[in-house]
Amino acid sequence: MITPEPPPLAHTRLGPSGDGRSRARRWVSAFCLGVAAALLAGCVSVPSGGRVVSGRPAEGSEQVDDPYVRLIPVHPRPDWGPAQIVSGFLAASASFDDDHAVAREYLAGRTLWRLTPRPAVTVLQDRPDLEIVKETANAATVLVTGRQLGTIDPSGQYTADPKPIDVPFQVGKVAGGVWRLTGLPAEAQTGLLLTKNDVDRAFRPVNLFFYAPDRRTLVPNGIFLPLGNRQELPTHLVRALLGGPTPWLEPAVNSAFPAGTRLRGRGVTVSKNVATVDLSREALSGSVERMSAQLSWTLRQLSEIRQWRLQIEGETIAPSDVPSTQPVRSWQENAPDGVVADQTAYVVGLTGHLNVLQQGGQPQPVTTGEGRLSRPAVAPDFVEVAGLSTGHDRLLALHMVAGARVRTVLNGSQKDSRFTPPSWDREGRLWTVEYTDDQSWLWVRESRGSAPVRVAHWGLGGRKVLAFKVARDGVRVAAIVDVEGSAQVQIGRIVHGGGTDVGSFLPVSSELGGAIDLAWSDFGTLAVLGQKTTDSQVLAYLVPVSGSAVRSLGGGSLGTPQSIAAAPNEPVLIGTRSNGKNSVCRQSSPREQFSEWLCNIPGADPTYPR
Repeated sequence: MITPEPPPLAHTRLGPSGDGRSRARRWVSAFCLGVAAALLAGCVSVPSGGRVVSGRPAEGSEQVDDPYVRLIPVHPRPDWGPAQIVSGFLAASASFDDDHAVAREYLAGRTLWRLTPRPAVTVLQDRPDLEIVKETANAATVLVTGRQLGTIDPSGQYTADPKPIDVPFQVGKVAGGVWRLTGLPAEAQTGLLLTKNDVDRAFRPVNLFFYAPDRRTLVPNGIFLPLGNRQELPTHLVRALLGGPTPWLEPAVNSAFPAGTRLRGRGVTVSKNVATVDLSREALSGSVERMSAQLSWTLRQLSEIRQWRLQIEGETIAPSDVPSTQPVRSWQENAPDGVVADQTAYVVGLTGHLNVLQQGGQPQPVTTGEGRLSRPAVAPDFVEVAGLSTGHDRLLALHMVAGARVRTVLNGSQKDSRFTPPSWDREGRLWTVEYTDDQSWLWVRESRGSAPVRVAHWGLGGRKVLAFKVARDGVRVAAIVDVEGSAQVQIGRIVHGGGTDVGSFLPVSSELGGAIDLAWSDFGTLAVLGQKTTDSQVLAYLVPVSGSAVRSLGGGSLGTPQSIAAAPNEPVLIGTRSNGKNSVCRQSSPREQFSEWLCNIPGADPTYPR
């Protein structure tokens, strides 16, 4: 807990007006009240670009209840002027204690600010600048300027929207001659204006888990949840789960909790590492097994909880063959990545045929027939492999048996069009994007033997798309999208029913502006080849799909990286070219983030099944 005395104004600058009249304009930089700009190790971290992020992404079921620095807001002082009142209000807004009680002291009337328990948030890169643009004896206008990174809506969904922000606050003298806020800009009337450091302290990124259309596989829905009282985090987390998915993911998933289901009594109680979740009578009509899986995967993010029990109307209920107190790490059969086993890696060998990497890391031929393909993708049932022609203008496939012949599955519909490397989903559908410099079309082959069809509802039709990979949950997709010359990593979702709809793409991070290839490492993390905006070299990065600050991967030279492959609990592999030769690199110690790349595997275009 940090409670320093409020610092004075950082600086004041006076200057003449441009018309020669001696009109003083006061520029006041925003100052931080009531909290040091310090974070404990392990706290969430919002980047300076892209979506709001966590330093330890919730998608990987990491604990999200690590220690945090609590904000102690400062009450307004009688001698503070208009700029100090605005700056104090913005700083105090980051404290959720007692329904923002201290921040409300800065208002001339309580009706000025209409907050909900989970208000919308405008996220600013840094503390904004404050300029007094108009002032009389009893009223003033304070202009707040800064850079917006994005917004968090009331559901907790972050949307990147970087742009300058320029909003006026009205301040006036009230009874007693003290200054108070008399008018708020639209952004603050029902929401909050917080810096990324405020969000780091006041929010935690968490995952809520919902079902894919197969009603077996769980899909993570990352949100930002106000932290408030630490002891209430389990209750807030389960209430958010019962409230359903965010509007972004809602059309693609479903929940096992019947409508109207709510927490009873004091919410989620925790005693000796055992949580008790007591639901209302509406839950009696739901599947205990399916509700239990959603709760287990959601609660496992809290380090204090090792086991939990489900109650409905105060009576303990458990699925058949499951103890009444369940281990929090149960229901692995519903994992977003499926049941993860050791995955065999494949590469295109020096002869152009598909090779499998044996235990020692040396490739052995799998196919030996006529024809070659690049950028292979092995089907989930290991019967077929898809790939591209050398010029990436045809989608190819062949059976994974010796002597099989490469066949063309799809030709480009435009003279200059190309295809992204193919991607399989868990149901055996084959996906690829056909693209030109200014448009794209998504194709899917529903089953082996059927012809690919163009997806009618495709959210990136007006963009050049350089990569497209379906997540192992079959609902989310990652893509590299050309946006005004910048190759961005974005994430979207697949909606089945009434025609397939693939859209609602959101940027994952603006830190990487030159991505060239990507793969799903696990259900919460992408492995990406790309360039940070300040670099000129293509390197490997791990990118949490929540939008977390990207993490560099490996050390040493990679030559010219061209492709990347990843799988849960498996080493990231990179296809590279150096001195006119192709090779595949992997880290000397895959569990160590910065261990050196070893590029001693002959071949190109590594891949893991699905």
